[in-house]
Amino acid sequence: MGIKAIYIIPVVLIILAGCRNSAPGTPAEQTPLQMTGSQFGVRGFHVDMRIQVMTMPALMALADELAGFGINTLVMEWEASYPYLNNATISNELAYTREEIASFIDYCEERGIDVIPLQQCFGHVEYILRHDRYSALKEDRKDISQLCPMEAEADSLLFADLFADMASMHKSDYIHIGGDETYLLGHCPDCSLKAATEGKSKLFVDYMKMMCDIIISLGKKPVMWADILLKYPEAAGEMPDETIFIDWNYGWKTNYFGDITALQEQGFEFWGSPAIRSHPDNAYLTCWEKHFDNQRDFIPYAREAGYTGVVMTSWSTSGLYGFLWDVNYEVMELEQIRNTYPLSGFRILLASYAQALNQLEPIDPHDFVVKYAGERFGLTEAQGELLWETLTIPPELIVNGKPATSPSISAMLETVAAAVAKMNTLKPVRNKDEFEHLRLMLDIREHYLAFKEAEARFNSPGFTIDDRGSIVADLENLIKESKTLDRRFARLNKGFIYDTEIAEQNLIRNRKLILLHERLTGNRTF
Repeated sequence: MGIKAIYIIPVVLIILAGCRNSAPGTPAEQTPLQMTGSQFGVRGFHVDMRIQVMTMPALMALADELAGFGINTLVMEWEASYPYLNNATISNELAYTREEIASFIDYCEERGIDVIPLQQCFGHVEYILRHDRYSALKEDRKDISQLCPMEAEADSLLFADLFADMASMHKSDYIHIGGDETYLLGHCPDCSLKAATEGKSKLFVDYMKMMCDIIISLGKKPVMWADILLKYPEAAGEMPDETIFIDWNYGWKTNYFGDITALQEQGFEFWGSPAIRSHPDNAYLTCWEKHFDNQRDFIPYAREAGYTGVVMTSWSTSGLYGFLWDVNYEVMELEQIRNTYPLSGFRILLASYAQALNQLEPIDPHDFVVKYAGERFGLTEAQGELLWETLTIPPELIVNGKPATSPSISAMLETVAAAVAKMNTLKPVRNKDEFEHLRLMLDIREHYLAFKEAEARFNSPGFTIDDRGSIVADLENLIKESKTLDRRFARLNKGFIYDTEIAEQNLIRNRKLILLHERLTGNRTF
């Protein structure tokens, strides 16, 4: 285990191992052998390491938690936290050592968990294309989210090495190769010509087939997201039979991307993926009811549709980035757009996922939360009802300074303030830190709305220079409150993600507040 992991082990054991002291009858006490209600051979969980990189002790504690829930598969989207051997340019400052990766995989296997690496090979490759070494592979010189599939020889050489690296470290029979959200498909002149003459499906399939063939040559089975092939299915029959497709559905209608049955009829195997963190979640908003309902609706559907596996996704970010450019669009830095609350705060959704897998009938989110509140936190049934109410307040977005449906930001703030008051009456008798994550998320939401209300006054048509004083006073109070929120966030996540990640998350969450204060005062002391 690397040096960076040593000093945080005791803290992580408090954060996560403490969470495993479940009350009698909770899913965490059930062994995998007891999880008999599911037909799914793969009962998986996905960890997104693009940001909020978890410490190795935290990952090991998560593996313990997942094993207790009967989860037998972990899909690791390492991204730049992976210690690439020959392409070490890709690895970032938080990359694990190869010894840490090997030790973690062994640790998971001892607990009956297969670790599948996820190596994106088409879209979502900013972390690769940001480097000059790979810039010739871009589909677009400014939008560096995607490789050009017509650079087939160069792409093949790169990913043959990256896939071989993953295969050498991971013992799983599978390698996940991504392939989702390739929005630039057919963008460059060469790709546009091929798309026009042969179709976008052929453009996509030729490239992904090449990637799959590399995986198969390594003795592995390729796994990929299904959205693009469902959208452009004409050439799907050319994909290797070994390919497994994942239908990701985060709360929308079935067959959202295209006709899944048509691909199943061609003999392809499908897994399904709901989510516990996804759009529109961010640092200020968690759509709890959406995620509970997603489990209630999608997992029974996946069972009925004959999917052989389910992998719960958990996205730390949207996968979209803002860039700091030098001349000629040379990337100096990139910053993710949308940051969700860290995975440390979502055990309740992990537990409901385990129960949804373990029973044939759809899970009832309300009943689950009320029962969980009693068994996990020692709350009464009435208090469990209050917890449900606080988790399911309307999760509205503010767009261009206005609420989506509420009459005003003030009305939204009143609703959230009432929920905060209810939450503050709840006093858990066990697993207190787990509960404090839920409380903190709600408090962050209230703080954010209070800022948005002040910001709306600043942006109002009637704003004049004489109005600055009252807004500045409100902003300074919010800055003071933000420091308390920052300390709470740091305490709860100490040892779960790295200190630098904690500081960055706090900065991102407060940046607009600080910048507006500076704009109005010229004071850069905060």
